[in-house]
Amino acid sequence: MTCKTLLVHLDDSTLSAARTEFALELAGRHDAHLIGLYVVCQDLTQPMFLHGERAWVAALEAQRHANLESAQARFMAAGERAGRSVEWRAPGGPAVETAVLHTRHADLLILGQYDPDDPSSYIAHHFVEDVLMSSGRPAIVLPYAGTVRSFAENVLIAWDGGRESARAMADALPVIKRAKFVTVMTVQRHQGNEAPAGIDVAGWLERHGIQAGFSAVPKVVGVPTGAMLLNMVADRHIDLLVMGAYGHARAQELLVGGVTRTLLELMTVPVLMSH
Repeated sequence: MTCKTLLVHLDDSTLSAARTEFALELAGRHDAHLIGLYVVCQDLTQPMFLHGERAWVAALEAQRHANLESAQARFMAAGERAGRSVEWRAPGGPAVETAVLHTRHADLLILGQYDPDDPSSYIAHHFVEDVLMSSGRPAIVLPYAGTVRSFAENVLIAWDGGRESARAMADALPVIKRAKFVTVMTVQRHQGNEAPAGIDVAGWLERHGIQAGFSAVPKVVGVPTGAMLLNMVADRHIDLLVMGAYGHARAQELLVGGVTRTLLELMTVPVLMSH
């Protein structure tokens, strides 16, 4: 895979600008075109049209239009300063379905973790999860806490031998080619004499020009795998975690796997996910 078209999700949150700068820097690394996709919460466009509320509705629509114009001006100005090829999109329609439609024309997505302290970061219930699971494209999700000071220099690949894990690793290739350190980590649920699966993965990466080490850690009873991964990220000073995104649909509801949910809620570094 090559990264020639990136798509960054933009909204009215305080971290939208930081997402833009991250996306522009990544676009510069890959000489890629960047699409800014402005999608905000649509619930506010469905007010109750009760008697006497017309002035409030008009004020709300005027504010939304002003927010859109301001976001567009900031994005285009940032693209011009960076000297990158950028494109602005602000389509209407249901947030998740609209976002998914546009993401399918990109090589890599840049999304932002939901910030519970910033109401403007709420787009729709499980917005990031739904886009990840439905778009068919890999995504880098940026944490809302802290500043991304380095990226893809010290990489941890969470490997479990599954389809999603294999997909995420393959999708990450162009992003991690410049990494200084790459570690393939396997959480062993059963002790045995077989060679760690990370050996084969490291060999595959080497044939793609990426030197990687491998490590296998035993599953700790009572400690969720997601918590173990977060501890590894902190202990090893990781600046990018690569992992598969697990989930399935049941009765019209998307059920996201426990590890995926944990990382999306508690991530401290960028996470590249594929489903």
